[in-house]
Amino acid sequence: MEFTSPEAEQRYADLVARVGEVVVGLDFDGVLSPIVEDPAQAHIHTSAPQVLVDLSDVVRAVAVVTGRPARQALALGGLDEVGDAIGQHGKELFIFGQYGNERWSSTNRRVVSPRPPHGLASFGRELPALLRRSDAADAFVEEKGLAVAVHTRRLEDPAAAYERLLPPITELAQTHGLVVEPGRNVIEVRAPGQHKGHAVETLVKEQAAGGFLYAGDDLGDVEAFEAVAALRDRGIATLLVYAASDEESALMPLADVTVPGPDGVLELLRQLIVDAGEVQRA
Repeated sequence: MEFTSPEAEQRYADLVARVGEVVVGLDFDGVLSPIVEDPAQAHIHTSAPQVLVDLSDVVRAVAVVTGRPARQALALGGLDEVGDAIGQHGKELFIFGQYGNERWSSTNRRVVSPRPPHGLASFGRELPALLRRSDAADAFVEEKGLAVAVHTRRLEDPAAAYERLLPPITELAQTHGLVVEPGRNVIEVRAPGQHKGHAVETLVKEQAAGGFLYAGDDLGDVEAFEAVAALRDRGIATLLVYAASDEESALMPLADVTVPGPDGVLELLRQLIVDAGEVQRA
């Protein structure tokens, strides 16, 4: 891992010193799973389940905070089984899906979700015509229940298609009282008012966290990074981890640590487990 400053290195040391009070929040895509062309094939990194279970031994709680529907994350990550194993260690696994609109935990095995936002159905009916007008009829449209995501990764020039689609999709979304969440070759449309920062705040309050580590890779994680950074003023130890990619760098200026994708995130978590063990034995 690469610290971005001497202050960031000290933040890691402070986090390790309070590791038993730490909540770890992790995005799914790009952090626990690699980014792939087909979102339905974005399975969790093969090493991640065991790392998450081992991590639960040393921290207060582990949470997956994702733009995906919670049920998708459960299936692609095998997180039901991971939650069972974490429960055997006397801890709890949380999933905050669709930017915190959905919630699941390993002790309450049901997804709690609101109704789809008003206007989403109308947006969905008008979207195909917009894609045809924008020469992007073959873009993959993912229906997420509480949101619609337009993926350009499969198109001939994903970046150009993304730039071409973002303005008209934003305009159509606003017409229906919805907001746009840009991502890595994906444009997501959903209800306003809910973001990953709210999930961070909920976890801190419910877990009485004395520390928070958050790892993200994309624009959808900005609010979570900002919420974690704000915790420092409250005396909470924090660490912000950017899972780097060639496609998106918005988190880099905010990060304490930069790591190379899911492999780097898992290596950092392994190091945290080792360092926590040394503190606990001291």
